[in-house]
Amino acid sequence: MLWIALAAMTGLAMGFVLWPLAFRRRERAGESREADFYRAQLDEIARDVERGQLPPDEAASARTEAARRLLAASDKLTQAKPASALWRRRAAAVVVFVVLPLVALGVYARVGQPDLPDEPLAARRMDLNAPGAIEAAVSKIEAHLMKEPGDMRGWEVLAPVYMRLGRFADAAGAYRQAIRLGDDSPQARAALGEALVAMADGVVTADARAEFDKAADTPKAKFYLALAAEQDGKKDEAKKAYEALAPLAKGDAPWMLGLRAHLAALNGGAATAAPQTASAPAFPPEQLKMIKGMVQGLAGRLAKQGGSAEEWARLIRAYSVLHEPDKAREALASARKALGANADIDALARELRL
Repeated sequence: MLWIALAAMTGLAMGFVLWPLAFRRRERAGESREADFYRAQLDEIARDVERGQLPPDEAASARTEAARRLLAASDKLTQAKPASALWRRRAAAVVVFVVLPLVALGVYARVGQPDLPDEPLAARRMDLNAPGAIEAAVSKIEAHLMKEPGDMRGWEVLAPVYMRLGRFADAAGAYRQAIRLGDDSPQARAALGEALVAMADGVVTADARAEFDKAADTPKAKFYLALAAEQDGKKDEAKKAYEALAPLAKGDAPWMLGLRAHLAALNGGAATAAPQTASAPAFPPEQLKMIKGMVQGLAGRLAKQGGSAEEWARLIRAYSVLHEPDKAREALASARKALGANADIDALARELRL
């Protein structure tokens, strides 16, 4: 539609330029016909005199008037210089149809970027470190998606930002929209499963597992399926899966951080898996915020509703990995109070040296 509009505008502009040339040509043709008319009138006067239909004195007067008008019309034609005018019209047409387009294309090729593709929404860079920049960007994208809910790329951009902000339910909804609109890829399914796990405070729910099963070939899905096995009490199976994925866990994505932490815990090295400092490991801020949000959600749910030994163990391990030993000991005391004597919790306490 853009090119059609531009072509129409170009044609209209060229029409305005060429119209005066065509109009002038018709004007010259009219002046030529006017001269021919007066010549014919003179011939008619002569014939009327020969036939005796016009008295000589009247004929002289009529001939004088017709001759005067003929001279005036001839002067117009002489002043117009038809050959010169035709040359100018042709030159103007060449300028309009050839020179101007070539100049325009040359200028655009020099100062424009004709080979640059349209930049997608996700690639439009913003200074996300500025105060309120992320929230402003989210609001802008949300407003766009309210008008264009079928913009799959918009949902793909928004979903991970929601995850970064800890808005896990919104992230899951955004991933579902992207999948519904056509991005039914293993990566999208794994990302949706991760959002569902975050919503459940780190528990791999049945819905999340279904998504991971659809993306079973991706490292992220493999990690969460191993986590599901660990949560089901299949520690040997989980450990084997973690070890198989360990060579891939070299980045700082949440699942990679979780893989290293869980593998260290199963190997009895959670307390020494990272430098012993009073602060959390050197996670990127957005990952750290996400992890802490999940841990706080799990802690709140266990405090209100209670939970299984596996869930209490997961909370204790999480505090240990985050290097928050006081909270880990508090969680251990709460677990013993809620569960009573429990061999798994006692073993974990010895393992983590709490």
